[in-house]
Amino acid sequence: MIPKADLIVIGGGAAGFFGAIRYAELNPNARVYILEKGTRVLEKVKISGGGRCNVTHGCFEPKELVKHYPRGSKELLGPFNRFACGDMMEWLSNRGVETKIEDDGRVFPVTDNSETIIKCFLKEADLLGVKVMTGEGVTHMKHDRQWEITTQSSVFHADYVLYTTGSSPLSWKLLESLGISLVAAVPSLFTFNIKHSLLRDLPGISVQHANVSIPSLGIQSFGPLLITHWGLSGPAVLRLSAWGARKLADCRYDADVIVNWVAETNEEVVEYLREQRSAEAKKKVVTTTYPGITRRLWERMTLLANVDQKNWADLRNAEIDVLADILCKSVFRMRGKSTFKEEFVTAGGVQLDTVSFKTMESKTVQNLWFAGEVLDIDAITGGFNFQAAWTTSWIAAESIPPVD
Repeated sequence: MIPKADLIVIGGGAAGFFGAIRYAELNPNARVYILEKGTRVLEKVKISGGGRCNVTHGCFEPKELVKHYPRGSKELLGPFNRFACGDMMEWLSNRGVETKIEDDGRVFPVTDNSETIIKCFLKEADLLGVKVMTGEGVTHMKHDRQWEITTQSSVFHADYVLYTTGSSPLSWKLLESLGISLVAAVPSLFTFNIKHSLLRDLPGISVQHANVSIPSLGIQSFGPLLITHWGLSGPAVLRLSAWGARKLADCRYDADVIVNWVAETNEEVVEYLREQRSAEAKKKVVTTTYPGITRRLWERMTLLANVDQKNWADLRNAEIDVLADILCKSVFRMRGKSTFKEEFVTAGGVQLDTVSFKTMESKTVQNLWFAGEVLDIDAITGGFNFQAAWTTSWIAAESIPPVD
């Protein structure tokens, strides 16, 4: 017979492990179990950041940090004042894992290896006596004076439950059976499927400063933009997909996308092109690229404007206007989406107003706490989703009652 636990953590991912470890630190005599339905734990930690683990972000001001969360920004402000990015970096450092902040603000272990984070968590859990049990997918839960949790092979009992299953559909059904209110899941952080002559055969080409907008949905974004085999990606598109996740789902991922490749006004671009007409009069237009535009992309733009074989001196004002429109107002029809590598994130989860963000406890079900992506919280790329997991699981562990 399995001894009754003080705390059962459902879900062996980032939030689950961090919450279990923190609770065990605070309660050395507690029986803490992690139940994971798969055969391996911390799978998302392993693949994050291309296997390097983008563990958090170098944003240390809570009011700035919450701006990276399309859903959950208001609710996370208080929690981030208690445990945020710098706290996570210090926690890791205190356990022998040094981190580094890259130029774009993303934080990685100095080893550039996610196994460093995984080994740290596994070691801490082992030292603290946390029992990690794989192959234990939960099939039923009920609560009277204590929790009874049924898996494929066992029945567990516990005083408290920390629920950290992410966006697993089966786990959400369990929550619904308990009367927990959920916001339906839709994809976030995805790339745009676009077929267009401007993009054809140019995968891998990027620009560093682009504006991307979908006027019909009232959303826009700025940043690096990447051409892919299937359309457009890069931080500018991923941010747009996150902020517009529900609107894009509503329109079935079918909308006009406007790209300003140089993040300048039409007037500024026209003025520059006219200056080029004088300064580079005897050169062919195709040989003098616009600042920030790669040679191959510029060649395609001049070809579409039908000026690739002309000298600058021969450009008419109308032709300059056409070229400026391509640079500033390229219109593409988005018809579908693609998952961004392994960084799959969903918008949706436990309805935020049903959770106390001072404790992360359910307001409707006693002795039940939530952390991580099971909540209706999601962020853009850069380590922000992990930080929300660390913060919410830390606060949950701090508020779950101590062992007598």
